[in-house]
Amino acid sequence: MGSDRILFDEPSAGVQRLAARFAGHAFDPHRHETYAIGLTLSGVQAFRYRGAGQASRAGQVMVIHPDEAHDGHAAAVEGFAYRMVYVDPALIGEALDGLAAPFVPDVVANDPAIRDIVNEAFVDFPQPLEPLAMDSIVERLADALAMRADSRLPARTRPVAHRGVTLAREFLIAETHRTVGSAELEHVSGLDRFALARQFRAALGTSPHRFQVGRRLAWARTLVGRSMALADVAASVGFADQSHLTRHFSAQFGLTPGRWATLAQRTN
Repeated sequence: MGSDRILFDEPSAGVQRLAARFAGHAFDPHRHETYAIGLTLSGVQAFRYRGAGQASRAGQVMVIHPDEAHDGHAAAVEGFAYRMVYVDPALIGEALDGLAAPFVPDVVANDPAIRDIVNEAFVDFPQPLEPLAMDSIVERLADALAMRADSRLPARTRPVAHRGVTLAREFLIAETHRTVGSAELEHVSGLDRFALARQFRAALGTSPHRFQVGRRLAWARTLVGRSMALADVAASVGFADQSHLTRHFSAQFGLTPGRWATLAQRTN
């Protein structure tokens, strides 16, 4: 029991994240009003779901439908660790243009797409998700669930809304210094947040959130090269603090800001 732990954030706009580790028994039978979409990080996570025993091993994902009872316990001596994203099914339906929330019959699967989405949702955990990051995660999860649904949802073949995407892109560039809210981009682009996330990705190959983070990091790199203090750089480009900047900077450029500053000074 001493190794058991749970860390979670507060629900925000219909999304909540949880990371946990258990050595033995984890949960009694219970149910959520949300989707529970998880990734097993280590060990074997066993549970009963819809009358059958299930087991999720390291690297596998779980999709538990709203209002479906399940429990949880370790099925390996080392216990298990996992991440879970809880999503309001209304958000999934909205992201799918008002279609019914999809039911995924295979509760455990090897699904690289969902695995990557869950990992992305935890990049800054337990720091709150930025609004545009949340939009992207919900939109991508909705598409991934639709692809695995028991009855395939109709394909959406709408043309790319280039004007809306362009307006959103220009606004994100102009507002590089701060975190942009979902409602702001809806107003600027004329598209709802999930449609914009999908259209932006179709036109530019990335999400509005990743696009803006990339712009912020590019400016951060310039400021670091000018020997600005890292805490000041973080504040100048819209990151919560120096450690927040460092995580994203390292993921983008493969070097910490401190290492970049040292190398940049050597070339000046």
